Parts: sequence; structure tokens; C-alpha cells
Amino acid sequence: MTSEGAVDLLGGPASGGAPSGDPAALLARWRAGRGTWFSGPRGGLLARGAARRLDDPDGVGDALAEAAAAGRGPALVVGTLPFDPAGKAALVVPRQATWCPALGRSVPVPAAGGPGPRWGSRSVPEPAGYEAMVAEALRRMGAGELQKVVLARVLDLDADAPIDQGSMLTGLAARDPAGYVFAVDLPPAVGGPPRTLLGASPELLISRRDGEVVANPLAGSAPRRSDPADDEATGAALLASAKDRHEHALVVTDVAAALGGVCDDLDVPDEPTLIRTDAMWHLSTTIRGRSPRSALDLARALHPTPAVGGVPREAAARAITELEPFDRGFYTGMVGWTDASGDGEWVVALRCGEVCGRSARLYAGAGLVPASVPAAELAETTAKLETMLASM
Repeated sequence: MTSEGAVDLLGGPASGGAPSGDPAALLARWRAGRGTWFSGPRGGLLARGAARRLDDPDGVGDALAEAAAAGRGPALVVGTLPFDPAGKAALVVPRQATWCPALGRSVPVPAAGGPGPRWGSRSVPEPAGYEAMVAEALRRMGAGELQKVVLARVLDLDADAPIDQGSMLTGLAARDPAGYVFAVDLPPAVGGPPRTLLGASPELLISRRDGEVVANPLAGSAPRRSDPADDEATGAALLASAKDRHEHALVVTDVAAALGGVCDDLDVPDEPTLIRTDAMWHLSTTIRGRSPRSALDLARALHPTPAVGGVPREAAARAITELEPFDRGFYTGMVGWTDASGDGEWVVALRCGEVCGRSARLYAGAGLVPASVPAAELAETTAKLETMLASM
């Protein structure tokens, strides 16, 4: 089965408020430093103001209970958690939350408004350095230390004028309207300009609605092709690839094992399917179950999955720390929301970047298994960077 981007896994509007209004108009109301946007197949959310800020997700339950008891605003938490589970989160209980229907094709691609800013760029590491990182990871796999690891690289951009974050968000939404699009306020430097985590993720980490739980792990990717026949052949080759199916199976096995301890009636398909975004093909498996635990609790039980870390987890985390010459921050963390009933959606922070003033740091990674080839993994990260570059 093939679908355009992420699928509507649960159906209907997101809980926490009835969708209303024009989604494109609501999207246009987002402003950097003044709120958070999150949208997907179930609808969109614009959360503004901060009744309370939390950097520790352990405090979310109490914060939601207090908000529900006070009754003066939405009993909702929205924001992002970093890749490192021990790191500080960027979560808020908003003062106002407005829901809308799914974006669909309602968002026009922003028109070019002149020559735009001039850009300087720097890859960290440089392409040859990334291939050397991959080669070292493959050496560790050959020595039996690892079965899979995800290694990332970054592209640092500097413009000669402030970056239009609103236009970036609109561009991401227009190019991938069926996916998960987000813009999350991050704590800025004292006296500095707003800092935002912007992105368009294809991967649902966990969704919960009325006890029904859905996870949609992705692993195994291939760049899209401009020629339709070549593109379909690329997707078919990905679905048949022993290397990519092995990578995908490692992730699905881990996610199913983690959910097996907290969910009932778990359904794990035997075979992956294909999904496609504007830039990439992915192998996808939709896992379903039921649980009384909140969406955030379930997401934290899964994070980080082998789709962003590796197998075994401890060895993969060590390799990432030793080989990547930067801190991932919120990249490959999670973005989403949870309400007082426990419903919510959390997606993996992929195809994203941190934007502040005239600077942006874009991230991309690739999952490595013993059959990986350094040059091919470099090409995959380049293709993944195109999602963010196109928005700029």
C-alpha cells in the first residue's frame, strides 16, 4: 500500500477542542517567539502564551491537573523534548489553544518575493568527514559492537538578513500538507531574538485517543526521483531491499517490545508498507494497541527508538556521542502535545532545524546497518536536507 505522506491513523479531529476556522488562515497567525504550531492528518493546533513553562516532563501531570482544576485556560501541554532523555525539555501550558482541520492542500506555496537573502553555509562535519564517521560505525559493527546506529550531520547557514520564519513554516506546510509540521518556541539567549525548532516530520512516534494507541515507526529510506517511472521503481526497490528491511525490522521489534509492556491488544503487521514525502520514500509499519497511560508517558517509554538511535541502545548512544561532532539538541527528540485526559500526539523531530535571527542549523541523519555504504548514506542525508532547504 502506498500513501501520500503520513496517514490519518486515528481519524476525526484532535481531542482538546473542536476544529474550527480556516487552517491556512490559522497557520498564518503563527509568529516566532509568540507560540507553537503543530499540525498533522488529524488537524492543527496554534498554542499561544505561556501560563506555565516546564523543562522537566515529570512535572507535566501535575501541571495539567492544576490547569484543569483552575479552568482558566486549556489543560494542555505542548512543546518538545530533546534527543537526550536527561536533557531539558521546552514545554508550555498555553494560555490559549485554537484547533483547526487538517491543512490538506489549503496552504499555497509561498511566492518568491525578490532575490532573498544571501547565504553562507558550513557542513559539520564536511562530507568526507561524514563518510569517515560512517566507516568507523561500520568497523564497530564488524567487531560486533553494534547492529544499527543512526549518524547525523548538520548544515549551518548564515544569512545577510533576518530569516523569515513564518514563510519557512508556510513553505514546509505547503510542500508536505499530509505530514506533521511544527514550529516550537525554544528558550532564547538572554536578550536575543526568538529561537524556533521548525520542521516537517514524516514519523509519528505515538498517538493516543480515548485509549487507542498508534505508533508508526519508519526506517529504511530512499530519495524521490523527478521522473515518475523512476520514482515508482525506487519505491519498489526500497520495499524489496534486504538491507532496508533489516534496518526496519530492528526498529519495529524494539517499538513492539516497548509497547508490549504498556499496551493491550497490540497489533504488529508482519510486513512493512511504503509511504512517501516530498523528498523521500520510507518503509513504514503501523502498530496499534490500547493503553490507559498518557500519550506523553508512552512516548517517553519509546524514546529514543532505534529509528534515531540504534541497537543495542547503550552502544549506539555511546557511538553517537563519540562520533558526531555536535550536540543534537532537540533534533531526533520529539514534538507534540498531551491533554489532561492523556490523549495526544508526539512525532519524531526529523527534517528540522533550529532558527534564530539570521542563523539556522539544519539536521539530517541516516540509519546504518552492516550493508550500508558511506557514499550512499551521505547522499541520503543530502536528500533529507532538501526538505528544509526548499522552505528557505
